[in-house]
Amino acid sequence: MARLLLLLWSLGPMLWQLYSSLRPSAALSGTGAGGWTLEHYRQLLQGDPPFLTYLLNSAVVGICSTALTLALAVPCAYALTRIGRRQARSLTLLVATAAGFPAVLLFLALLELARDWHLANQLLALSLPYAGLCLPLAILLLQAAFADIPIELEEAALIEGMGLWQRLRWVLLPLMAPAMASSALLVFLFSWNEYPIALTWLSRTDLLTLAPAMARIAGSSVFTIPYGAFAAATVLGSAPLILLMLLFQKQIISGLTQGAMKG
Repeated sequence: MARLLLLLWSLGPMLWQLYSSLRPSAALSGTGAGGWTLEHYRQLLQGDPPFLTYLLNSAVVGICSTALTLALAVPCAYALTRIGRRQARSLTLLVATAAGFPAVLLFLALLELARDWHLANQLLALSLPYAGLCLPLAILLLQAAFADIPIELEEAALIEGMGLWQRLRWVLLPLMAPAMASSALLVFLFSWNEYPIALTWLSRTDLLTLAPAMARIAGSSVFTIPYGAFAAATVLGSAPLILLMLLFQKQIISGLTQGAMKG
């Protein structure tokens, strides 16, 4: 019974959005008869631009942000586990402080950078602030994973004549796969759902990511609220994330719990 209640609590909002997306607008507002329809999805997919454009834009930004974050976080986390304990403790405290720093306080500074460096309306440029904001948390997660790997494995590879990058590539990174998967998903989720930076950096309709595009759907009219269209957009926007979670759930759970039993 408890599991059923937990399942309903978790899936309830999504199921309600799916139900609303398949109901006519008149039925949702209580002014007409019920029934079922795919009109809301048809409107989104045949819009100008099509809603799939926003999904593609979000995917591009998310993939670039994730790749950049991991490319920077992996060597940083490795270095923190190999330097002296006192230095590592001080730097880890600094990284943890950066991870907990309110990102909203950087909003105006990022807006100035976008204006001065001409970064507006560029999807790849949007991945720069996203990677910067996600980097501290990714370093902390990967640092804990590196600390779990026995140093003897790397020493054996060193005796075999492997250089630093060879040890990372052939020995350490395969063992880091679960932690990297969980870190990558967290970065991708942040990039997929981020709203304020995307809203101010992107003004072209064809370059909008998912969050500002959905905000435009929700506020398309001051007289009527497009419940059905917004529900359909929610379903379409959530489907890729649900698919990712189902495909990589084992790696994600393993990566998030890695290091929990240490000591």
